[in-house]
Amino acid sequence: QVQLVESGGGLVQAGGSLRLSCAASGRTFSSYAMGWFRQAPGKDREFVATINWNGANTYYRNSVKGRFTISRDNAKNTVYLQMNSLKPEDTATYYCAANYRGAGSTLRHSYESWGQGTQVTVSS
Repeated sequence: QVQLVESGGGLVQAGGSLRLSCAASGRTFSSYAMGWFRQAPGKDREFVATINWNGANTYYRNSVKGRFTISRDNAKNTVYLQMNSLKPEDTATYYCAANYRGAGSTLRHSYESWGQGTQVTVSS
């Protein structure tokens, strides 16, 4: 398995930006498709974005398209989530997840490894 550690969360005003990072260790990072999910208090964990092993393919939930960008650097074993034009409804704990030999998925059960999460709070 791969171990994942997220960072980069914080408090930001609406319209601001944050960049989340997820550092991986363990098995070969390029063997994994990666995903970002989020969970707001009292709500289910939901898909945000996914990227395939080499970054050629990405997919986003509709509400973040055009505002969020997922990317990866396999040399640094890191996946990123650039979040621009943040809205209060983006407030949540954000989790990265790894899908071994996958193509990328919107489904939680496709991912075998999860990070501990990083809190993002957007004030209005």
